[in-house]
Amino acid sequence: MSRIEVRLSGFGGQGIVSAAYILGKAVTLYDGRYASLVPSYGPESRGGASAADIVIEDGPIDYPRLTRPDVLVALSLPAYTKYYGTLSPDGLLITESDLVSPNGSPPQCTHFAIPATRIAESLGRTIVANMVTLGFLTAVRPVATPEAVRQAIASTVPEGTTEMNLRAFELGQEYATERVSAA
Repeated sequence: MSRIEVRLSGFGGQGIVSAAYILGKAVTLYDGRYASLVPSYGPESRGGASAADIVIEDGPIDYPRLTRPDVLVALSLPAYTKYYGTLSPDGLLITESDLVSPNGSPPQCTHFAIPATRIAESLGRTIVANMVTLGFLTAVRPVATPEAVRQAIASTVPEGTTEMNLRAFELGQEYATERVSAA
């Protein structure tokens, strides 16, 4: 695997930066590769713009910033509108199906819409939609191994929430398996 550029985006309160941190931790501590993380927050803590850029490489990272994302996760319409034009034409676009209605996906990109919030609601906590999305992402594009992500989740999330976060991750993986096999 060579350089992979991933941008997770949405609004504050969706756990965008937490998901990116967990992905970076999975890659570096448990998969033995290199990653850089550059978070970006809006002026508000909840409801403002939020994005996190992750660069993943097998060796040391010479340039830690994204040049043209290979993967864009957009969990809000403003995030999609702001970032979809930066996605590589043959990239992967993942959107929150209940919040984002794309109108002009980049040509040739692969697009999946996932009801991450609804899936998280089935667990009783919409806050784990980020883990549902992370499960989906790692199932359709193996940027990190599932076991590495599980370990990163277990060692990162607040005590008492581990089971729920891991279950959310698994539900995202399962949804991807169902969705990709049906396509």
